[in-house]
Amino acid sequence: MFTGIVTGTGTVTDVTSDADGRRLTIEAEGFGPFEHGESIAVNGVCLTVEEYGSDWFSVFTASETLDKTTFEQVSTGWTVNLERPLAADGRFDGHVVQGHVDTTTTVEEIEQVGEDWTFTFAQPAGYEGYIASKGSVTIDGVSLTVADIDDTAGTFDIAIIPTTYAETRFGEYAVGDRVNLEVDVIAKYVKRLASQGDLS
Repeated sequence: MFTGIVTGTGTVTDVTSDADGRRLTIEAEGFGPFEHGESIAVNGVCLTVEEYGSDWFSVFTASETLDKTTFEQVSTGWTVNLERPLAADGRFDGHVVQGHVDTTTTVEEIEQVGEDWTFTFAQPAGYEGYIASKGSVTIDGVSLTVADIDDTAGTFDIAIIPTTYAETRFGEYAVGDRVNLEVDVIAKYVKRLASQGDLS
């Protein structure tokens, strides 16, 4: 389990593709040490370390992951957000993040407001019911609070503070960029129970 509190970034230094998926090599100086088989959330996707060195590691993204995430467009030079799973005695600062990306969405607008930024994202079809004002979402692995929703426009807003802007991929986004989205797992269970008639 993750919390969406990104603790570092890395740079994709190599990408190889085959019929089964894509293998990424990520340079992440200061983020190690690494272990074979450990889980790391890369742009919000829980991936397994295959090979590693003192300041790099490689992961494999299967075809199903490529279908639901932005990893089919990742290329060398990309910056990626990184987070290790929450330790049993760790501080829980974000929200429950599984590292199971649900879908992708697009950046619709970016506006600087004083020292902060407002990012507007499209509400992906079929996921509108999981996005609630003041609720939690995960974008490229970052735990965020929904500031506002415009159902008419089919968008939602996220307020980004300077630290998040500077220390994650948010400082690199442009309008039209696709990002990974994981909705709140609690919202998924609530909707599932409601659809089964178990909630009044």
